[in-house]
Amino acid sequence: MPPTGLNVRAVLFDLDGTLIDSAPDLAGAGNDMRVARGLSPLPLSHFRPMVGSGARGMVGRAFDVGPQDSMFVALRDEFLQRYEDRMTRETRVFADMLPVLAAFDARAMPWGIVTNKAMRFTDPLVRALGLLPRAAALVCGDTTPHSKPHPEPLFEAARRLGVAPGDCVYVGDDLRDVQAGRAAGMATVAVHWGYLGEGDAIEDWGADHRVQTPHELLKLLRMA
Repeated sequence: MPPTGLNVRAVLFDLDGTLIDSAPDLAGAGNDMRVARGLSPLPLSHFRPMVGSGARGMVGRAFDVGPQDSMFVALRDEFLQRYEDRMTRETRVFADMLPVLAAFDARAMPWGIVTNKAMRFTDPLVRALGLLPRAAALVCGDTTPHSKPHPEPLFEAARRLGVAPGDCVYVGDDLRDVQAGRAAGMATVAVHWGYLGEGDAIEDWGADHRVQTPHELLKLLRMA
C-alpha cells in the first residue's frame, strides 16, 4: 500500500460535484420541464449551487416550489423521469479527476463511491462513465436504510472494502459529506471545485482538510 499523508488504506468519494459534473443534465431536465410549459430556460448558474439537493433543489429552482406545495410531488416525479432519460447526455467525470483515479489505480489504492443518488440513476450513470469496473465499492442513497449525513452508508462502503472506517478518507463537496465522514470516524476532505450549496461556507464545515484542486488531493495523499 502506498504511503499517504493521511495514513489511509482507502479513499471514498461523493459522486455529483466531486467525481462527476452532472449539473448540465440535472439543470437540463429542469429546463426541459420549463420549455414544455412555455417558459424560457434558466442559466446553468441558477441551478448549479443546488445540485447537491437533488430533485428537490432542481424543482425548487425551476419552479420556485418546495415539498410543502401541492404540485411538488408531480413535478418531482416528472423531473426524475426527464433526468433519467437524459442523465448521460452531458455529464462527465471532472477532467482533473481522471489523473487522480489513474494514480489510485496504478498504485493499487482502493477507492469507492458513496452517494445519496438512488441506485436507479447511479448504476447506469457510473457504468456509462466507465467508473463502475474501477470502483471497489458503490453505495447509493437507497443501499442502506439511511442516507448522508448519517454515517451508515460510509460504514457499508468500508465493510465492502474490507477496511476499517478509521483507515478511510471521505472526499466530498457538501456539508453532509463532512458530517457523515466525521460521524463514521473517517478523515474528511472538502473540495472547492464542487457545487457547495448555499448554506454554510465550506470553511465552516469542519472538514479535516480542504483542497482547491484534484491535484492538491494527490499531494495531500502523497501520491503526486
